[in-house]
Amino acid sequence: MSELREAMVDKMLLKGFSLRTQKSYLDAVSQLARHYHAAPDRLDQAAIQNWLLYLVKERHLSPATCRLYLHAVRFFYLQVLGWPALQLELTTPKRQQRIPDLLSCSDVRAIIEHATHPKYRTMFAVCYACGLRVSELVALKVCNIHGEQSYLQVVQGKGSKDRNLPLSASLLQLLRDYWRAFRPTDYLFPGRDPAAPISITSVQKVFTKTKARAAIHKVGGIHSLRHAYATHQLAAGMPLHQLKELLGHTNLKSTERYLHWRADSDTADFDLLAYTLEGHRDA
Repeated sequence: MSELREAMVDKMLLKGFSLRTQKSYLDAVSQLARHYHAAPDRLDQAAIQNWLLYLVKERHLSPATCRLYLHAVRFFYLQVLGWPALQLELTTPKRQQRIPDLLSCSDVRAIIEHATHPKYRTMFAVCYACGLRVSELVALKVCNIHGEQSYLQVVQGKGSKDRNLPLSASLLQLLRDYWRAFRPTDYLFPGRDPAAPISITSVQKVFTKTKARAAIHKVGGIHSLRHAYATHQLAAGMPLHQLKELLGHTNLKSTERYLHWRADSDTADFDLLAYTLEGHRDA
C-alpha cells in the first residue's frame, strides 16, 4: 500500500489538510484494509458499506468517529483512486451529550495536589491554566514554550489553527521546575519512548485515577479541566470574545455554552492557576 499511501498523502497536502487530519484519514483507510486483509483498491462499494455498518453495530464507535471514517474513505476512493461515484450510507444512534460537571477551584486544586508524580501535576496544571484540549496537551513540545516572552504556542490545534496562549508567572515557574527535573528534549510530556508523546489514553486513565484519589466524583474526564478554565475565566470577568480566542473556537456559539457561569468580577487578566492553588474559596 506504500504507493497508494504516498498518493493519498500528496492529495491531502494539495488540499491543505492538517497533519492531524492526514494521520486520521490514513489510519481509517489502513483499518479498512486490515479488516478485509486486502488492499483497499481491491474492495468494492458493498464491502466498504459493510465495514461502515461493522463500525456502528460491532465496534460501537462514536458518531463523530464513524463520520470521520466515512469522510476518509470517500476522500480516498473519490479523490485518490478517482472513482466517479461512491454511494455510502451511515446512520449512527444519537448519543446524549453529557456536559462535564463543573469542577470548582478547590476541586482542581485537589486533583493537582493528588497527582502522584510531578509530571502529572504539571500536565494537569498546564491543561487547566491554558484551557487546552487533551490532544493539544500531549502534542506540546519543549520548543512550544517561550519563557522569555511568557507564552505557550499551540501548533496545529483543532481546525488547523495555531494560537499563542499567555503563561502566568506561576505556570511558567512550574514549567521551569519541571524542565529542570526531567529535561525533556522533544515532547514536553513524553511517553515511555522519549521520542513520542504520552498517549491520550494514558492521560485520561491517570486523570480518572487522580480524581478518584482526590475523592471527587463529578462526571467528566480530563476535558473537564478545560471546561473549568473557561467557566472560571468568565467568573473572573474575562470578555467572551477574548475567551473564544484563547480556547481556539472558530465561532462564538461554541464559547457561549460556558455562559451558565455568571461573571462576578471586573478583572479579566489574572493568574488563574495561582488563584486556584492558593486555596481561595469558590464563588
